[in-house]
Amino acid sequence: MSKYVLRRIIEEALDFYNRTRGVESKARVVNIKDEGEGATVVVEFSGTFCHTCGVRDWVEDFAYVIRSMGHEAELVEYVEPEGEEDFKRVGVFRVKALRGGEYGEEEQAR
Repeated sequence: MSKYVLRRIIEEALDFYNRTRGVESKARVVNIKDEGEGATVVVEFSGTFCHTCGVRDWVEDFAYVIRSMGHEAELVEYVEPEGEEDFKRVGVFRVKALRGGEYGEEEQAR
């Protein structure tokens, strides 16, 4: 997968996630590691979340957003904060593009 396609997928997923969940949970990409066929993406989530439902669900939603775009994504690691007052969570995702989508062959070569 080209770095350009990967970044576009992650940017679009991040934008959608933050527009639809931004009141209670905000996502920020910390690191992207290209692994040829796919990538490992580290995302930090902060906010008030919904404490009546599982906080992990807010993190897992990021993988569902990527899947809804037609790509493979799975949460491979979930990191909780050390202190109870910290509302940040970290999700490590494995992402694989299944198609170039609207980016086209020329852009995929970047």
